[in-house]
Amino acid sequence: MANHFSALKRTRQTEKRTTANRANKSRLRTALRGLRESIAAGDRKAAETNYRETVSVIDKAIQKGSIHKNTAARYKSRLNARVRAIATK
Repeated sequence: MANHFSALKRTRQTEKRTTANRANKSRLRTALRGLRESIAAGDRKAAETNYRETVSVIDKAIQKGSIHKNTAARYKSRLNARVRAIATK
């Protein structure tokens, strides 16, 4: 256990940040899973709706520092390509 006040404060800050980051990552993974399931089902309308919601969650994850902006761009690009592939079928 830490003895210095500054070390104790850092421990508290780390716990808060870890909790927030874990919640943000979980929210992102849940949104991605939902979109991938609607894509797999072939439901175009649901996939487009889920895509918009998922992009919003991805953008919020960037703002909160949970993921890097290039990672987010890669996710959005690949997911958009998959949603458009359903639309052309």
